[in-house]
Amino acid sequence: MARPSSYTLELRKRAVRMVVEVRGDYLNASAALRVVAQKLGIGSAETLRNWVKRDEIDSGQRPGTTSEESAAMKALKKENAELRWANGIPKAAASERPRGFRTGF
Repeated sequence: MARPSSYTLELRKRAVRMVVEVRGDYLNASAALRVVAQKLGIGSAETLRNWVKRDEIDSGQRPGTTSEESAAMKALKKENAELRWANGIPKAAASERPRGFRTGF
């Protein structure tokens, strides 16, 4: 399981908004990311790049699996695993021999 972010959701949203606003003021996106990351005390421009990319996917500007779809898939996988586990219990119980049952006389 991934560790929780040390950055608040509000800071993430603010940082993404700032990058979008100032992107045109710089020669390339990397420069804008570096400047905004430095201003807000974000450890790495790559972290900020990932947030911007995730926001673009969630808003439909970039192809990919949205956060909502990803969460739904995770919940379905968990439910599937639980059902497989629950289904395995009766099978295991049916395959066990009763105590005191002998074979091979």
